[in-house]
Amino acid sequence: MTRPRKFVLWSLSTLLLLLAVLVLVIAFFDWNRIKPSLNAKVSEELHRAFAINGNLAVVWQREPDEGGWRAWVPWPHVIAEDLTLGNPDWSKNAQMVSLKRVELRLSPLALLAQRVSIPRIDLTEPNAALERLADGRANWTFTFDPKPPDAEPSNWVVDIGAIGFDKGHVTLNDQSLNTRLDLLIDPLGKPIAFSEIVGDKTAKKASAQGATPQDYAFALKVKGTYRNQPLSGAGKVGGLLALQDAARPFPLQAQVKVADTRIELAGTLTDPLNLGALDLRLKLAGNSLANLYPLTGVTLPDSPPYATDGHLSAKLREPGGAVFRYQGFNGKIGNSDIHGDLAYVASTPRPKLSGALVSNQLLMDDLAPLIGADSNAEQKARGAASKQPPTKVLPVEEFRTERWAVMDADVEFTGKRIVHSAELPFTDLYTHLILDAGQLRLEPLRFGVAGGKLDAQIRLDGRATPLQGRARLTARNFKLKQLFPTFEPMKTSFGELNGDADIAGTGNSVAALLGSANGDLKMLINDGAISRELMELAGLNVGNYVVGKIFGDKEVKINCAAADVGIKTGLATTRLFVFDTENAIIYIDGTANMASEQLDLTISPESKGLRLFSLRSPLYVRGPFIKPAAGVKAVPLMLRGAGMVALGVIAGPAAGLLALVAPSGGEPNQCAPLLEQMKAGKAPKTVKG
Repeated sequence: MTRPRKFVLWSLSTLLLLLAVLVLVIAFFDWNRIKPSLNAKVSEELHRAFAINGNLAVVWQREPDEGGWRAWVPWPHVIAEDLTLGNPDWSKNAQMVSLKRVELRLSPLALLAQRVSIPRIDLTEPNAALERLADGRANWTFTFDPKPPDAEPSNWVVDIGAIGFDKGHVTLNDQSLNTRLDLLIDPLGKPIAFSEIVGDKTAKKASAQGATPQDYAFALKVKGTYRNQPLSGAGKVGGLLALQDAARPFPLQAQVKVADTRIELAGTLTDPLNLGALDLRLKLAGNSLANLYPLTGVTLPDSPPYATDGHLSAKLREPGGAVFRYQGFNGKIGNSDIHGDLAYVASTPRPKLSGALVSNQLLMDDLAPLIGADSNAEQKARGAASKQPPTKVLPVEEFRTERWAVMDADVEFTGKRIVHSAELPFTDLYTHLILDAGQLRLEPLRFGVAGGKLDAQIRLDGRATPLQGRARLTARNFKLKQLFPTFEPMKTSFGELNGDADIAGTGNSVAALLGSANGDLKMLINDGAISRELMELAGLNVGNYVVGKIFGDKEVKINCAAADVGIKTGLATTRLFVFDTENAIIYIDGTANMASEQLDLTISPESKGLRLFSLRSPLYVRGPFIKPAAGVKAVPLMLRGAGMVALGVIAGPAAGLLALVAPSGGEPNQCAPLLEQMKAGKAPKTVKG
């Protein structure tokens, strides 16, 4: 054998021997020897105490799943026991995390490409105590030494595929959210199939999308407080959190109660690093939608008890802000059904809620909490702080304007059928709600009423202190026979109600807004009827008394009723308020003080014939709105209409009301001649009895 060949063979043998020695050294090396320096280096980088207190070992094993020649390359499996991680200096607790055991495997070939590839990390009995102070400092945020300005960025990339975990314990003390939680994680003992929780239909849908969810492997129990609200709950999760593989959905299931709000969810989470696909069936229930605000930051109105069931998805890494969608949900609010789709975008400068809601059968009583018009018992049940005084009619519960400034909204609502009562048939509702920088607009707010329409444009400026509000209302073509369907004399009537109102005020409740209001109210009714029976149907005891005093028990035909009322600083004063009946013309004068809720009205009838009624003195209605008193004034009845015309008092209001005159069912409107007479300065013809 020549010398060169001997040299080559010797060199190769030496190299193989060195490699064999290196492998043996690595295989049998006591890795515990490097623990002190490793602990010190990690502690220095993290600026907090880190320690592997137990055994540290590296086991080399092949990875058959790699396939081909790569399957023959051994991978290092790192096993560390009894690990602890300390807290930053500001924490009063020494330790943040403890782990009984950590095991991971590392791809050696990926290191050649400057990539630290860890397909899976398994955590045994993790325990973590998470803290955040009111100033925002959190112990899960790490501070690293700044790099020199001229330092080049590292080419190394860390890639963690999945995290598996065992039973554990996590506590959270978050002062910025006023939240303290205690979470326990325990193995179920026997895994539960995904389909057993969510149902076969949902499981098949997930599989059809190319993603087969894991089984549920662990049980969760949580208790504590969230935003100062008591919280308790339980649930189930999978055992492997796939951080990179979107084809490995992580199953979630939970029932949580926060104060009076109950939450149920079941579904999957994929791409946990970005929450790229949160796909859950979500059920919500509680005493009032407004009670969700402290929990979610979403501004919703006061409501009766509610329950909804729908599909929640979320994407938290969208360029315009995190997007949450609650789609295809169905439920009930009070006794009304509710359906729709909502989207919430955490945009800047304010998040925005948008969507469309539909109710196929809406009970009018379920709208009362929107303005605080529900009963004290119902207000207490939904957690309202204010109480309606027993002596007040107008709602005093204040609007929560401080919530209007934190969120925008653009939501359409349609009530296809409104259930109120046979006496007042509202038929449908549509509104477009816009909340923009603290200003709330309902444009339009439209009701179908008795064959006609009530259109309103409402604006409430919550930026002002107190709130500034304005309402413009137009009532057109309310059919009297539909407005009072159980009143027999009205069934053949062609009469209608038409009216306009424009009112503005300041105040943080309906009572305050009306108590400070300025504006006008105009209304015309033609071709109707009136009786004590009608007053009883409407629940007007005082009206029952007044009608009985003027007409007795019989039904009387109304040719026209016309009203023009001016409102100044909450005091509504009649400019013209007249009933033209077949037997008499009745004038109503006086005021309704909406600030003090006091009525002061005088009713003066003038007979059109002889001895059709025996009343010789005017009537009065005085006292609080909730229970006014009525009686006979101790003064003679005077010819009211002629005096007003002589003074020119009613001519102007009569001219203004003519704009509301419209044909009724093809018949002439009987208000027209009455108003024309008044406009011309002529009193309606009467004969004193």
